[in-house]
Amino acid sequence: MFKNVVLLIAMFVFYLYGTVWLLKRPCANSMEELYRVFYIDFLRLKPEHVEIVKLTDRELVTISRNPCPILKLSSALRMDTRHTCKLVSEIVCKYVLKHINKNLVFERNYSYIRPYKDGCLERIYLKPPTNL
Repeated sequence: MFKNVVLLIAMFVFYLYGTVWLLKRPCANSMEELYRVFYIDFLRLKPEHVEIVKLTDRELVTISRNPCPILKLSSALRMDTRHTCKLVSEIVCKYVLKHINKNLVFERNYSYIRPYKDGCLERIYLKPPTNL
């Protein structure tokens, strides 16, 4: 029970941070700008900690190798990052990205996540246009 309370507090704090950060009304007119806005400005990662695997006009794929607070928390609580990252981080990342552009989709590859791999693989892409 203690572990779940700690995770809920972490999620709440990250949600609160995301909500306050969104007051700046960030925008990104390209995937390259989205990289800067989301990874550098919002997540506060250093460019050397984010490898851009793929960058097109509709898709951004990255591997993050930053000192991650959720990874540290998961280790301290002896919990699996495949669970903790989904609960604490993924929900907030999707929330923030939807406010930047409602057509953005965020996916994290839970088969390529620390500590099981050397980094965390994420994909952000624009939903294909729908023909009515």
